Amino acid sequence: MVLFSYPWLKNFPKAERHTLVASIKKSMYRVLELITKAQKARNKERYLYGLDTELEILSSKVRLGAELQFLPIKKYGKWSDRLEELGKMLGGWIKQCTN
Repeated sequence: MVLFSYPWLKNFPKAERHTLVASIKKSMYRVLELITKAQKARNKERYLYGLDTELEILSSKVRLGAELQFLPIKKYGKWSDRLEELGKMLGGWIKQCTN
């Protein structure tokens, strides 16, 4: 997700590169961090619920970029599909940990 989104973030207006773009990048790195921590932790649930929250925040930021017309609809669709897929995988992981 991080690799394919970088070129798209470069197309945001300069005025947004230090605000919305930086915030989106921070959320993406936070998602990566939480995935890594959850993989290594014994108590995975703590990280998985944090990851779920961070994915929701990231989705909101990406949607905002699309609504402000900084991100074309097709690119937003592809990005949101990947975020949705991550959410489904996370849901399965959470279900597995709680059983």
